Amino acid sequence: MIRFICAISVLFFLTANCYANNTVSVVSFSSTGIGRLAAEKVRERLRNEKDFVVADADLTRSAAMGVGYAGSLNLSLDEARDLGAALATDYYLLGDAQVLRRSSFAKPVYFEAYCSIFLVSSRTGRLLSWNRPSFENDDAGQATELLVRELTSGESGYRLVIAMRRAADDERTERSIIQTSPVPLITEAPDDEKAAAAQGLRLPRPYRRMRPEYPESAARAEVEATVDVSVDVNADGEIADAQIVRWAGFGLDEATLATVRQLHFFPAMKNGTAIPMRVLLRYNFRKPPR
Repeated sequence: MIRFICAISVLFFLTANCYANNTVSVVSFSSTGIGRLAAEKVRERLRNEKDFVVADADLTRSAAMGVGYAGSLNLSLDEARDLGAALATDYYLLGDAQVLRRSSFAKPVYFEAYCSIFLVSSRTGRLLSWNRPSFENDDAGQATELLVRELTSGESGYRLVIAMRRAADDERTERSIIQTSPVPLITEAPDDEKAAAAQGLRLPRPYRRMRPEYPESAARAEVEATVDVSVDVNADGEIADAQIVRWAGFGLDEATLATVRQLHFFPAMKNGTAIPMRVLLRYNFRKPPR
């Protein structure tokens, strides 16, 4: 009887810890020395938090290599979920850290040390938050030291911890919500106009094309990326829902959604009747010329 009670107690303890702790992997922030250093400093920061369990760095590196991850910060939800499944943690961090030699009219030569940090949900593949602390100094070592200090004890480390806790709370809430109404059926758009015509379909067409702005946050990072948005267009041509399905961070996702939500469409047609349809909109961003 005593052994049975002890076994139940151990099981309860393990279960409680499983729900209390969120597991997180930190994927290397580039193969450079500063990349490895930045990733390890972020791991150290998270290990100081009681509600996070940080995966082993070598196991994380092997798992990421095993699924062919090559350092991209521009993933589709499917790619992000596949990577999360390989890492086998609740969340993971991707990033890129560099120390670059720069020049400008104001400063002939200076150095920028930066670290881009992306927090991703393994379950949904969504980009939950991004941050890019950056420091400039005439000396490369000083710029690096300022960045390392920020990652270990500065505002960026604190913001990352808060973002992870908020994400954990949000995902627990999502899982607890019971779907009471049936999910509406909606036609997926064929790949192109020719395939649509073969099915008696005409794809939705926006009244006018709109380009998202290229935000200053992306310009500072000199980002080139693709953002894909899945858009549900009602039979009246209005947007019912829009979701990012390939994210890029740096403010590009928000700029894209803000533009998409302003669109109005000629609705999809099937044999002369307007129908709702889900379409994929793709936006390619290139850094503007200086």
